[in-house]
Amino acid sequence: ANQLAHYLRAQGIGPEVLVAVLMERTTEMIVAMMGILKAGGAYVPIDPAYPQERIGYTLEDSQAAILLTQGSLLSMLPEHTAQVICLDRDWEAIAEQSEENLLNLVEPTNLSYVIYTSGSTGLPKGVAIQHSSVIAFIAWAKTVFSAEEMSGVLASTSICFDLSVYEIFVTLAYGGKVILADNALHLPSLPAVNEVTLINTVPSAAKELVRMNAIPTAVRVVNLAGEPLPNTLAQSLYALGHVEKVFNLYGPSEDTTYSTYVQVTKGATSEPTIGRPLSNTQAYILDANLQPVPLGLPGELYLGGAGLARGYLNRPELTAERFLSNPFHADPQARMYGTGDLVRYLPDGQIEYLGRIDHQVKIRGYRIELGELEAVLRTHS
Repeated sequence: ANQLAHYLRAQGIGPEVLVAVLMERTTEMIVAMMGILKAGGAYVPIDPAYPQERIGYTLEDSQAAILLTQGSLLSMLPEHTAQVICLDRDWEAIAEQSEENLLNLVEPTNLSYVIYTSGSTGLPKGVAIQHSSVIAFIAWAKTVFSAEEMSGVLASTSICFDLSVYEIFVTLAYGGKVILADNALHLPSLPAVNEVTLINTVPSAAKELVRMNAIPTAVRVVNLAGEPLPNTLAQSLYALGHVEKVFNLYGPSEDTTYSTYVQVTKGATSEPTIGRPLSNTQAYILDANLQPVPLGLPGELYLGGAGLARGYLNRPELTAERFLSNPFHADPQARMYGTGDLVRYLPDGQIEYLGRIDHQVKIRGYRIELGELEAVLRTHS
């Protein structure tokens, strides 16, 4: 990663410069992400499984200066203007660089990554996350998960989906092992299957792992996010005997992976809530006039705090529409993000998720704006 970072810096990569990553799920993919961050740049993840049109749009919209990829993927690339560096083809030149750590040029307010999510206008939008937000997220994780629990983490989520930020960067910050898989369902066939202590995935994948009897006995913690968690699934994980903690986590990409969390009680009979905010996050349940709703009444969930994104890349109007001034905070610069999620406070202070206030749906954790599908269908005669 240091050698790649020196190489990238020589190509002009530094703070606020975007570098796209289009790679197979290998250790080289992690090296690429680390190299970009060490050089001071911000990474823009692109999944090789995406349609060519989507890959082209992301490269064009992000204006990524460099694309890090592999020789085997070159043939699938659409026309673009980014400088291409193949980690396999160009490694001889990269390997001539120093292995020493670089002088850090990055401030906490600089960008760390830009993840593209579905857009209601028909075009995906880039969520721009600063280093300070990821650091706040890691700081929270260190108060909840032990180093032992994080010693072997299954990293099965696409880097285009921000659950991957937990799997990769929280794990590395602990000194834990990132155990890569193309898919959570490949867990039983992984060489390091018996070293996995924590699984971080979506409930639909966990349900299938339980059905396959494929959760190894070393697993102590299961984190579930991205879609509603049925209590039956949480209890079936506890019934395995070796799983000690099941967490239900909630949060949009605009608030750095997770915003609220709860440890599901073993033996519980009611459906899990989405819990309470992370230690550096504020949650507000507001009506249409942005006034707090009484206890027990539904309202839209707004989020504030250290995890908030800078906004949407090159979309100032959309950023202003979704990231509002926070009237409940002493800092006049404080903002809050309207999630579009309908929730309510329960008497014990936990938050119950009720649904959406718009037409967004989630499939295996991926946000899908029906407006994006409608926009494509409308182009057909």
